[in-house]
Amino acid sequence: MSEPRSLPEPSPEWGEWWEATRERRLLVQQCARCDRYQHYPRALCIHCGHAELAYREAAGTGTIYSFTVVHRAPGPAAPPVPYAVALVRLAEGPVVLTNVLAADLEALVCDAPVTLAWEPLADGRLLPVFAPA
Repeated sequence: MSEPRSLPEPSPEWGEWWEATRERRLLVQQCARCDRYQHYPRALCIHCGHAELAYREAAGTGTIYSFTVVHRAPGPAAPPVPYAVALVRLAEGPVVLTNVLAADLEALVCDAPVTLAWEPLADGRLLPVFAPA
């Protein structure tokens, strides 16, 4: 198994989100005005512009919206190739950019159901990734 990846320190907007990953909890923001969800964390709702946002725990299920299989690593910090980079639409609605871990990357298809998995990082945080359901 390869060394855990390291990522930059989280910005203030991402602090609570990253801390939740230590407990294997995937958070999304929900707007107090329009009740819609969004990801990645921001200061304002992307749907209505309201500033009152709260974190909610996501169910950890979704479907593959789009994906690509990477066969040439973009740099030394990248995962071992080949690997899948995907847009996953969460059950709550937001689309997240992530990796899909699968034994057979050639079997991945759009609209396939996926479930949350976790990849350890060097500093104890965990990176949310997905696997075929």
